[in-house]
Amino acid sequence: MGLIYCLKKIFKRIGFIKPVGQRYLIEEGYKVDEDSVLIEHVCHMKDTLKDMSPIAVERGYTEKYIKKPNRMRLVKQIKKSFSQIEKNNDLVIIEGTGHAGVGSVFDLSNASVAHLLKAKVILISSGGVGRPIDEILLNKALFDKENVEIMGVIVNKILPSKYEKVNELVRKGLKRKGIKVLGAIPYEPILSKPTMKQIYEEINAKILHGAEFLDNTTVEKTVVGAMEPHEALNYIDDRSLIITPGDREDIILTAISMQLIYGDSGPSIAGLVLTGGICPHPSVMNLVKCTDIPVFLVKEDTYSAASRIHDLTVKIRPQDKTKTNLVIDLINKFVDIKSIINNF
Repeated sequence: MGLIYCLKKIFKRIGFIKPVGQRYLIEEGYKVDEDSVLIEHVCHMKDTLKDMSPIAVERGYTEKYIKKPNRMRLVKQIKKSFSQIEKNNDLVIIEGTGHAGVGSVFDLSNASVAHLLKAKVILISSGGVGRPIDEILLNKALFDKENVEIMGVIVNKILPSKYEKVNELVRKGLKRKGIKVLGAIPYEPILSKPTMKQIYEEINAKILHGAEFLDNTTVEKTVVGAMEPHEALNYIDDRSLIITPGDREDIILTAISMQLIYGDSGPSIAGLVLTGGICPHPSVMNLVKCTDIPVFLVKEDTYSAASRIHDLTVKIRPQDKTKTNLVIDLINKFVDIKSIINNF
């Protein structure tokens, strides 16, 4: 998304395609990858969503393919969609799915798709020194096997406290291997923080209160309310999500009391997830309704609910304007766009 925005200054018509997507939504009657939906909305793409996301891997897809493989059908589907997008644009950005080998199980690894579409590759790596370089070289081997040219690497999510050191060492380490670093981006915590709406969508919860406030709050911290209320106060910071059994009315009352007493001057509660399928007493719910705290109810136990929320893959949504603007700023500041353009 950030690259598209920056490259739009040079190319008037830019297209996007994610040939193989693994997290899909139903849009316009089709299963389409959620990244394609984001790009369409945020970058104002004019191509059809179906062409931007020709293959969406649903649950059970891999098993069905192994039992009855048909690579050529998938290849035709991808090439047809790519051809439609390519003819309408000066440049097409192709998004992969994970590392170079992802998709091999159904004969469409990222490396083979890049070869299929005659695309050059920019590798995106996580922050660090040793591990990223090792992973980049492993991925490069697969692209080399497919005779795909690697333009360079963008190292992402570098801890700010280690930025100067990592930036210097990664550039030197990869230069020894003949790989160019096109950018080094510092880690921005807000990009990894979910909103209450995303948590609601991911954990299949029932909303007891606050549906209208879901988009307003980003979760900064998760607190499991399994201790006494006075102890819980030591852990609750601004924008905390509290996960607690529905019958722990002492914890629930502590949370809403903080909101009612302190208002904007104290730590705000991002939301409450009540577990065990237990709904609090009606009198407690009446107090909850005096706040703007979203409250969810789930059937599973507290540990399971907390684990699921902890393991969420946080994606930028079309409505996340703050995150979108931050991404664009990061690309502008830390990625060598001119060098990318010179490699086309």
